[in-house]
Amino acid sequence: MTKTATAKDNGSCPECGSALVIRRGGHGPFLGCSHYPECQYMRPLKAQADGHIVKVLEGQECPKCQAVLVLRQGRYGMFIGCSKYPECDHTEVIDKPDETSITCPQCGKGKLLQRKSRFGKVFHACNRYPDCQFALNQQPIAGECAHCHYPLLMEKRTAQGVKRFCASKLCGKPVAIE
Repeated sequence: MTKTATAKDNGSCPECGSALVIRRGGHGPFLGCSHYPECQYMRPLKAQADGHIVKVLEGQECPKCQAVLVLRQGRYGMFIGCSKYPECDHTEVIDKPDETSITCPQCGKGKLLQRKSRFGKVFHACNRYPDCQFALNQQPIAGECAHCHYPLLMEKRTAQGVKRFCASKLCGKPVAIE
């Protein structure tokens, strides 16, 4: 369901010549024809939906096409991209995940990475995702559980201070800190 905002000179519809009005839909505001539903013309309010340029990174070249790299603000945050987008689609992540030296207890092959969820919460996951889907919401600590011999511990902040627990969902018992 869309709602119409107050009519202001937003141009005319290229299909039928009627006035364009700002409407609000499920994905945010957009410009739409005032003779909807007879004419279904619409276009986004923002001209650049691919992420607007925040800063030009002088002296840094794109490895694909040797154009200048730019800092962009996209829908999922800041990233580095080629200035010749969409001809060149090179992008780089600014916040690379921090790798720990702790081996994944589930697959035994991967290492645990510190990542951020889409809500900004920090968690640790196996770098072999999607092959291994191990994830932990607390800080992982190398060690072994004295009760079930699970090869990973986790640190939790409690009212009594920082404590260590078994990282196994089946065990989860507190472990004494040496």
